[in-house]
Amino acid sequence: MVALRASRKKCSADSHSLMGSGFIDRFLDQIWLTKGIAQNTLDAYRRDLSALEGWLGDIDFTEVTAAKVLDYLAMRHRAGISARTSARELSTFRAFFGYLVREHMMSEDPTSAIPLPKLGKYLPATLSEGEVERLLAAPDVESPRGLRDRAMLELMYAAGLRVSELVGLKLTSLNLRQGVVRVDSGKGGKDRLLPIGELAMDWVQRYLGEARVLLLREHASEMLFPGRRGAPMTRQTFWYAIKRYALAAGIERSLSPHVLRHAFATHLLNHGADLRSVQMMLGHSDLSTTQIYTHVAATRLKSLHEAHHPRA
Repeated sequence: MVALRASRKKCSADSHSLMGSGFIDRFLDQIWLTKGIAQNTLDAYRRDLSALEGWLGDIDFTEVTAAKVLDYLAMRHRAGISARTSARELSTFRAFFGYLVREHMMSEDPTSAIPLPKLGKYLPATLSEGEVERLLAAPDVESPRGLRDRAMLELMYAAGLRVSELVGLKLTSLNLRQGVVRVDSGKGGKDRLLPIGELAMDWVQRYLGEARVLLLREHASEMLFPGRRGAPMTRQTFWYAIKRYALAAGIERSLSPHVLRHAFATHLLNHGADLRSVQMMLGHSDLSTTQIYTHVAATRLKSLHEAHHPRA
């Protein structure tokens, strides 16, 4: 009994010695080890939890109640965040407080009785095939950087890559003889082997033969598309380039970083690809995630019908 009490006191002391940031670090380490969660997701978890910690002030995580979580979410709602962002934050808090309960640092999860916000059906913004052609043609391929960006855009659209996957490709990821690229999505260590098509292959080969060595100068790099001095390019850097080329192509509406990925999926479905194949190429673990593109394709077909059918 004495030993048990001593153990409980030690556990309690360890819990209080951690405080906010210590809890967050241990939680992130645990889910990285057990679930193989991607770095971008871990960064989002840290941002959400650090923001909650800053708002709580002197209140320890182990003292948080459901009322406090609701107060925080209400404050965020008044600040103008979307229901989708609110749902993501609540999902982060559920995972975190569930971890504290499992580790016996809390007796009850304060988020367990809080329902997720109801979300409307989200239809991702995409581009028509003509707009994609204009976007791909926007870089100045007479310059080394423009040729690199053209090859990146072509490869991104040909394989439906995320921006983070594209900038993370290494030279060894590419097999031009077989016309495929191996992609590490960072989501639980699931690799995808994707066909890239002749046009994308031609642009990548031209980039490798004409531009890459000029961009590297005397620096070495294992990255397929290196940034300055051979360092890996950040996804933000290439996303800014996409926005710049979209404006040059006359595409002025707001676009997401996944715009070419969305276009890839929608255009495949428009041309008769089956949903399971698109799911595999996108790397979605759940078919329902891919099904959203059937709604995008249907919406596009409806608008074409209304525009061109004599009895629409």
